[in-house]
Amino acid sequence: MSANLIEPEYRQKVLQELQQIERRHDVRILFAIESGSRAWGFPSPDSDYDARFVYARRPDWYLSITPGRDVIELPIDDLLDINGWDIKKALGLLLKPNPVLLEWLDSPIRYIWNDVVCDPLVGFSREISHATACLYHYRNLGIRQYKLHLEGKADIKLKKLLYVLRPAMAVRWVRLNPERFPPMNFHELIAGCDLDAVLHAEIDDILEQKSKTKELGLSPARPDINAFCESEFEWAKAHASDFTSDKKNKLEPANVLFRQILSKLWSDQA
Repeated sequence: MSANLIEPEYRQKVLQELQQIERRHDVRILFAIESGSRAWGFPSPDSDYDARFVYARRPDWYLSITPGRDVIELPIDDLLDINGWDIKKALGLLLKPNPVLLEWLDSPIRYIWNDVVCDPLVGFSREISHATACLYHYRNLGIRQYKLHLEGKADIKLKKLLYVLRPAMAVRWVRLNPERFPPMNFHELIAGCDLDAVLHAEIDDILEQKSKTKELGLSPARPDINAFCESEFEWAKAHASDFTSDKKNKLEPANVLFRQILSKLWSDQA
């Protein structure tokens, strides 16, 4: 995974914040990645940094009658947006499965990555049946953004256009590759979606403009892109329930993995 997609100065800022989180909250971070437009592969010159992480507390923390808070969030500023989930929460969401967590595990930009615990976690994530969850998630996400930012608009924000196009492309990926989770990087996603040359060229033009304009750069409406997105979302609506789920069969392996992760992370405290 590339670390060179983030400027060294800002990478260091993120790492410093993450190290402070570990000390302040007495946690250990399994992994920390970039999740926003930089990881998707279409940042603007002024894009901020969206760091996400999964952490674990000491084993005794989980042995409580009253559950503790399972999210850590830092105040958002103009540059950094950093927050994370507890591993127990993360595994519970993975069982659904939650496509957001699957994206985090696939991010091309890693700040922290503990191979000892992350490799088994990635392996487990690949055993989860994701197709139905992805179709529901990406369709709902895309439709919501479409109605807010594209429908009936003569001029549109490039950022918002890509926020619709990316979910539509993820739906198409699942349609063509149901056994493989859609890659987080948009260029890899496009490569696996069998697009015609005209549509591919228009998307390349959008990405080129986005790379040169600020976050709220404008563009005329793109009817062909709208039609593509509508078609993919309609397909997802009709076929999301066609795929099977194995959530119940994965519960006990998830419990075992949870215990193993805690043991490995805190073995020096035994």
